[in-house]
Amino acid sequence: MSEQNENTRTVTVIGAGTIGLSWIALFLGYGLRVRVNSRRPDAERIVQDALELYAPFLPEQADRLADAASRLEFEPDLERAVADADVVVENAPDDLALKQELFERVGKAAPAGALLLSSTSMLSPDDMGARMADARRLVVGHPFNPPHVVPLVEVVAGEGTDPAAVGEAVEFYRSVGRHPVVLRRQILAFAANRLQNAMLRESIHLVREGVVTVGELDEVVTNSIGLRWSTIGPFQAFHLGGGEGGLRKWLTGRAVGLEQGWELLGRPKVDDGLIETLVQQAEEAFGDRSYAELVQARDIKQVAVLKALAAQPPNV
Repeated sequence: MSEQNENTRTVTVIGAGTIGLSWIALFLGYGLRVRVNSRRPDAERIVQDALELYAPFLPEQADRLADAASRLEFEPDLERAVADADVVVENAPDDLALKQELFERVGKAAPAGALLLSSTSMLSPDDMGARMADARRLVVGHPFNPPHVVPLVEVVAGEGTDPAAVGEAVEFYRSVGRHPVVLRRQILAFAANRLQNAMLRESIHLVREGVVTVGELDEVVTNSIGLRWSTIGPFQAFHLGGGEGGLRKWLTGRAVGLEQGWELLGRPKVDDGLIETLVQQAEEAFGDRSYAELVQARDIKQVAVLKALAAQPPNV
């Protein structure tokens, strides 16, 4: 990465979908120069609409959207878009052939010292960079949606990834207010999505079995597990659940029951009938508001939680 001030870096964002738009807003908010590479003919309008929608919910440090227009440009040609980039953040669909073609082209056109990041939710750097002459600077930086609000970024290296590039990726994400966690080894779908998928599977099972509706399931989560996990993780929660004996006491007393509970978890078949049930109930629960209204409501609450946590003393 070039030796220039953090705020003069050029970041090329490939893709103007949900994740790409969120990154664009965050990077501009932190004063970076952002070049958008998108094949969408209305990319400029889409980005401007997203900036208006996301601006109120950027971190307090990310307040530099007033001059964003002077630091934002659009370049539909991929090679020109990455030609002088310090950082490339790719957000294309998780299609391996597409990613391989993209990174083969990016590898040839981007500066040798550029940091190449992918927002993929499941693919490995080794697989995505298989057609590159040199994939050592390709690193996965998997965000949790929406990345302009939710701090987590899972940083994943391949077998051929340069450790220095991993360090630079961590430094880059921290510089824009994110919380990077380097996974110790590669695993399909990484960590956060696997956790999310496990809960989603049982959520769908409970709806399919008629235990709760889609709307009621969300109420159950936000008023229990969601509230708890916004402050402490599952292991600390059960460590506290063991009282003075901690996690050892809790696990020792619950081990048999845990395994029996796991056997009870559902394995719902997501067929057309189930999809229709879920969609219909979602429309009943959330259909009275537009997408923009739902996004604003979500981000207002999530930002409020983050601000409340940040206001606590460091050791709390």
